[in-house]
Amino acid sequence: MDARGQPVIAIIDDDADVRETLSALMDSSGFTPIAFQDSAGFKAAGNPEDFDLALIDLRLKGESGLSLAIHIREISELPIVMLTGVGDEIDKIIGLETGADDYLMKPFNPRELVARIRAVLRRYGHGVASATRTGKDQQIIFGSKRVDLQRRELLDENGEEIPLTNAEYVLLDYFVRNPDRIIPRTELMKEIGSDMQRYVDRTIDVLILRLRRKIENVPSKPVHLQTRRAQGYIFVLQADTP
Repeated sequence: MDARGQPVIAIIDDDADVRETLSALMDSSGFTPIAFQDSAGFKAAGNPEDFDLALIDLRLKGESGLSLAIHIREISELPIVMLTGVGDEIDKIIGLETGADDYLMKPFNPRELVARIRAVLRRYGHGVASATRTGKDQQIIFGSKRVDLQRRELLDENGEEIPLTNAEYVLLDYFVRNPDRIIPRTELMKEIGSDMQRYVDRTIDVLILRLRRKIENVPSKPVHLQTRRAQGYIFVLQADTP
């Protein structure tokens, strides 16, 4: 947040016209934009935590946007929204694998981009009023793990946090709040706020695979996050673990 209390958005795009357009859009939408033409410029700016969100072009010249997103995710939980003009499914899947929180193709609707950014910031609690904490944290337990809904954390049996990307947490949060019912992929896609109608199945599958690696004792034989073929997924809280 800047001195005026506005979320600070880092814009990393090698196209000067796009940087100018995005900066104007962010400024008129109540954000403080800081634009960079490449990854090196962003890295030289200092701590990623000085920003509230990074808006990254996938096809940056020099170090790619994917490489930058991976670098950010290794050192920070800075929210990331990826932009690309390439309508390739593999790029979308790789983008999600880096830990990006949302993905939008150029040309995009300005209102939609602003809505996506606000949604991601809201999930992280950046630039929005935080919910009042209760005296007792609300937790949901499954197997040897538990989700702390107040702190937005997944904890293991020793109380240690298991790191999740924002998209992973949003899915897990939705599952534990809606246990023991089959949830179709389209409903999950709507929940994470993405608009990739042509790639819904594959996108959700990638996130599910990543989430299983973190919550299941044997990811290839899930007991909590189960698939119901041709229907969707079901989260079983009280499962018989092997």
